[in-house]
Amino acid sequence: MGLCLSGSDVRGGKQAVGGAQLRPTTAADQNNVSGQNDAVDFFFKSRGLQALFTQIELSLSASKLRDLDIASKSDPMAVVYAKKRDGRLEEIGRTEVIMNNLNPAWIGKISIAFQFEIVQPLVFRVYDVDTKYHNIPVKMLKLEDQDFLGEASCVLSEIVTKQNRTLTLKLHNNYGPRVSRNFGTLSVHAEETVASKSAVEIAFRCSHLQNVDLFSKSDPFLRISRIVESGNSVPIYKTEVINNNLHPIWRPITLSMQQFVSKENPLIIECFDFNTSGNHVLMGFSISVISKIQKSVGDLEKLYQGRTGATFMLPSTQCGHDKVLKSQLFVEKFVEKEQYSFLDYISSGFELNFMVAVDFTASNGNPRNPNSLHYIDPSGRLNSYQQAIMEIGEVIQFYDSDRRFPAWGFGGKTFDGTVSHCFNLNGRAGGFEVGVDGVEGIMAAYASALNNVSLAGPTLFGQVINTAARIAGQSLSFDRSKYFVLLIITDGVLTDLQETKDALVRASDLPLSILIVGVGGADFTQMEILDADNGRRLESSTDRVATRDIVQFVPMREVHSGQISVVQALLEELPGQFLTYMRCRDIKPLNVQMAQTCA
Repeated sequence: MGLCLSGSDVRGGKQAVGGAQLRPTTAADQNNVSGQNDAVDFFFKSRGLQALFTQIELSLSASKLRDLDIASKSDPMAVVYAKKRDGRLEEIGRTEVIMNNLNPAWIGKISIAFQFEIVQPLVFRVYDVDTKYHNIPVKMLKLEDQDFLGEASCVLSEIVTKQNRTLTLKLHNNYGPRVSRNFGTLSVHAEETVASKSAVEIAFRCSHLQNVDLFSKSDPFLRISRIVESGNSVPIYKTEVINNNLHPIWRPITLSMQQFVSKENPLIIECFDFNTSGNHVLMGFSISVISKIQKSVGDLEKLYQGRTGATFMLPSTQCGHDKVLKSQLFVEKFVEKEQYSFLDYISSGFELNFMVAVDFTASNGNPRNPNSLHYIDPSGRLNSYQQAIMEIGEVIQFYDSDRRFPAWGFGGKTFDGTVSHCFNLNGRAGGFEVGVDGVEGIMAAYASALNNVSLAGPTLFGQVINTAARIAGQSLSFDRSKYFVLLIITDGVLTDLQETKDALVRASDLPLSILIVGVGGADFTQMEILDADNGRRLESSTDRVATRDIVQFVPMREVHSGQISVVQALLEELPGQFLTYMRCRDIKPLNVQMAQTCA
């Protein structure tokens, strides 16, 4: 998946096939977004909180799942939990949804730290996701709305101590394994994360594919799997679907060494014809273990250098020779690259500069009313905005080099009696770049503004986003080592949705990310639209597609309920967004730039 390409999104079932890749399954940059996260690890380690552990990736597959759908097969998704000492389940991660499949092999990996000195009980649950939820990001799915397919449990050490690091578990219902009804099985394969910056960018095309559709041409996609020590295969990537094309050219993909392990490790490359029923037809495949053609990353490099193709073979359904097809696979691009991590940039001198914008619209309620989100309690109890500022402040000031934050308000009637959609909280006229000192400065400016600014409206994000974008854009002319993060704290009722989309699409070309924090109990559907976690990038009113996803939405009620930690929530997507920007522009860490200049 080329990070710099906007392309057209693939909707519905094709998204589940791989048209919109899940973050855990893309290149090394996106591996920072799920499970192990450089930004989160660095934050905790700086406070002396570190344990001896090995980072593990879990690959999941299932067999003979129950079929709960009437007109089709179940659409399974797996969820993994860590079971705490008090019996509470803490969600670790979710796979993608695979449509119409009772024997799924999920692409999405679950990252977990294996700690040698403690017992780590795991619980796995498989759900059938209802069709009406297929375009909702998996992390936003409400599990109580899905059909339960089965549950299994084990201890992490049971998996990693297996000779082939694969454990097969019987699925059962919620009441325990005593009921004899067959719920199918779940297989869990564990592999240690490879700490390597090496990656390859590859572009594939095929020629003369078989046409297996009756009334149109085939809709091909590729699935790439890696052969593991046991001889079994683990899927690592699926391309997008190309509609009605027997000579498809797919967008470039990036495979990290964590995915392919080594240039000599054998890979299986299969070509399927997409069917909405989930019964994807195998159109041919290249497999090193049963054919004479080896398809390792090294072999793909030789195909590219020789400008030659590899012939697909169709597996024999009976004892005999595989059928050799006219279909061929070509490598149009092969580039080896170094994938620098988030910490490589930060430790070399790159800076994160934070800006804060607070919602002063009337929907928050009269600040003098105890029910208002802006009510200042004389007893010292913090209101929703103060809690958000304090809890988030600890994280953002850690990553801000000078700890001076431009602090703005929007949607309020300001000191001169006019409604402003971007004003300085401390009352300073103009000079939006000038910040206040630390979290204490934000809190003081916020309290001061409540005494001097009347809540008004409407709720418009456009101006604060444009102001942040202007500051980020101006920095490019003199310093490319700065990256900006705008934090918007709001009650969630947005008026200018399309104008906000337009501003975000324009800003997607700049060194800028936007964290939207929702306070209160409002409907945050609009915020979730802006956080393009469903694989579909935002589009402007002129049909321009965002270069990349720059928005992350965090509802504070989920933080306060214990569902997510504020550190994990805030930094979940930031490293990936930061790295996407740097890599698309071939910006390297400062020490690498200096070494290359000296050379």
